[in-house]
Amino acid sequence: MTEHPTSFDRPSTGADPTDPRGALLPAPVPPRASGSALPAQGRTGETPPTAGEDSPGVFEHSQPGAEQAAEPDTHRPRPGAEGVPAQPDGGQPDGGQAGGGQPGGVPAGAAPRVAPSDGSALDGVPGGGQAAGVRPGSEVPAGATDRRDAPAEPDRRTGQPTAPGQPTPMRRDGDRLRFVGAATRRIARGMDLDEIVMGLCRATVPTFADAILVYLREPLPVGDERPTGPLVLRLRRTDRIPAERDTEGGFAPAAQPEPSELETVGAELCEVRPGSALAEVLRGVRPVFTDTPAARAALPELLGEERDFALPDGRRAILAPLRGRRRVIGAALFLRGPERIPFEADDLLVAAQLATHSALGIDKAVLYGREAYIADELQRTMLPENLPRCTGVRLASRYLPAAETARVGGDWYDAIPLPGSRVALVVGDVMGHSMTSAAIMGQLRTTAQTLAGLDLPPQEVLHHLDEQAQRLGTDRMATCLYAVYDPVSHRITVANAGHPPPVLLHLGGEAEVLRVPAGAPIGVGGVDFEAVELDAPAGATLLLYTDGLVESRLRDVWTGIEQLRERLAATAQLTGPDHPPPLEALCDEVLDMLGPGDRDDDIALLAARFDGIAPSDVSYWFLDPEDAAPGKARRLARRALARWGMEDLTDAVELLVSEVVTNAVRYASKPVTLRLLRTDVLRCEVGDDVPQLPRLRQARATDEGGRGLYLVNRLARRWGATRLSTGKVVWFELNRG
Repeated sequence: MTEHPTSFDRPSTGADPTDPRGALLPAPVPPRASGSALPAQGRTGETPPTAGEDSPGVFEHSQPGAEQAAEPDTHRPRPGAEGVPAQPDGGQPDGGQAGGGQPGGVPAGAAPRVAPSDGSALDGVPGGGQAAGVRPGSEVPAGATDRRDAPAEPDRRTGQPTAPGQPTPMRRDGDRLRFVGAATRRIARGMDLDEIVMGLCRATVPTFADAILVYLREPLPVGDERPTGPLVLRLRRTDRIPAERDTEGGFAPAAQPEPSELETVGAELCEVRPGSALAEVLRGVRPVFTDTPAARAALPELLGEERDFALPDGRRAILAPLRGRRRVIGAALFLRGPERIPFEADDLLVAAQLATHSALGIDKAVLYGREAYIADELQRTMLPENLPRCTGVRLASRYLPAAETARVGGDWYDAIPLPGSRVALVVGDVMGHSMTSAAIMGQLRTTAQTLAGLDLPPQEVLHHLDEQAQRLGTDRMATCLYAVYDPVSHRITVANAGHPPPVLLHLGGEAEVLRVPAGAPIGVGGVDFEAVELDAPAGATLLLYTDGLVESRLRDVWTGIEQLRERLAATAQLTGPDHPPPLEALCDEVLDMLGPGDRDDDIALLAARFDGIAPSDVSYWFLDPEDAAPGKARRLARRALARWGMEDLTDAVELLVSEVVTNAVRYASKPVTLRLLRTDVLRCEVGDDVPQLPRLRQARATDEGGRGLYLVNRLARRWGATRLSTGKVVWFELNRG
């Protein structure tokens, strides 16, 4: 989206030369002439400053009037002591004493200060002759020379008289150096593209130019990419001196002025045709005055040939190409109004410095943006995009990076559905904040998902993760907590590998830090992990987190855990003892406990609300592996559906149960299990001791079997098969009527 804001910032008289908005201060000038392309610089009703005001470090259009010497001064005396004002006649004021009480204001032992013949300032004191400490509008000390009433002085170049307050040529190259230093510092402070372009505009207007137009390539190339297609420039930002301002408060008036010609100059998009005048100017890289034939021919192409535009005559516009490390990425057009002195030859060097620093900053900002995008994509793909919907448990999660400049970390969380309506809850933290940490985290998370699919006990999962971390490298260490929740038995099994313990929030509002074995971090090697089984009552909330939530430079980990427990208990009191707090709001409340100095690490947060499955909604049987098992399974399923008032699903359930049980008893050597679960859906699970998983295949017309899973696939809402350590489970789900 193209931005065309208007800058109302303007430094006041007497500002510091190192002010970030520019080291040079513009002096107000008379209103612009009719038909000019640029608005007037001065503010309505503002009294122009007089020569000799205390304004050190001013630029060429804000210098005081030059004093025309009778004879050229071939020798410039060495400046005297600091703080002694220069006198117009090289002497000292009549009457009064300065400089520690010595006559003439010269300290004892110091050489008298003599003003140079061209009237320039010495040691930061303007050459107008104003006494030290005298501010505009104050009384002039007795004997001092009042330069405000001095007659108009001639221009050093043209010899024409210069009115008070009229901009005069630059006196010293130091003014340009100070301006370039302040401007480049302001540009360098920007981190992204918009900040760099804004820094260029704010540092340039009104100090160096009355207006600026910044064009950037669309799209901007990244690094060593070779752009394809034509070169297209888009007007990224414009800045100009406002036409009117409040003379007292310095703010823009409530009624906006009429649009000036500048607002109509410049097309939104400009396609640079090969071999055109604009292409030749951009290829030349160096800034040029627009009064040259090449630049004059390039301007209609840049600003739009079909648009009416008016530029000031003479050297009042500079076209500066913006070149990055490899190629031209844009152009900047600096403009001055007709009431202001034109650009000089040395101003091309200033424009070149501004363009170079801006282009290199833009190039680096684009590279940084690409790296940040890659990091964000890597982090996003490593973490689950959406949490699964599991039976008997509700889930919510949060992830916060450590900072904008360190978006990638090693924290992760996961929720993995398991056979038997169980769910595995995982949270881990790889040491470090880098792309390497994120890559290791992704490998460990994938390994955990694979191990969870094998339905291994939690301690065995951590053991295999430890072996995987050692294979990745000697210094690949991480902490991890792995928990398995069973909604039927209302129990949870937890194994820990050096991770902070979880917190369980009960339905009545009591928050409890679970006592689980600490264990050693993953990657240490040679350490056994231990699992504990705990109650998980319905309505309780389990909070798993990484140490970034509870540990920082301002507090240790156990202090943070206690604060987390108190915060959870206080939040639960707001909803009462019979209603647990909403899960999403609870996660936000937990993150609100972080103070300004508590974000030293990235944070992963996983909250699980245990709803469980009531015993009345579960039917469980054992079937002997015999030919009569399918018929018995159909009768048991019919009775359970009748008890639950779900007779409309009887035909479909009997058919699918018969097919799955028939396939199980054909190969099983031990009793087959059959379980029906009534939740928001009807779930049927058939388990046997054969590890081979069934595969869906297309049966031929001459085959006597092989159509059971085809029927399951067509009639069931979902179905699947999971390998267990003792065999497998085949399950399917049907929507409730």
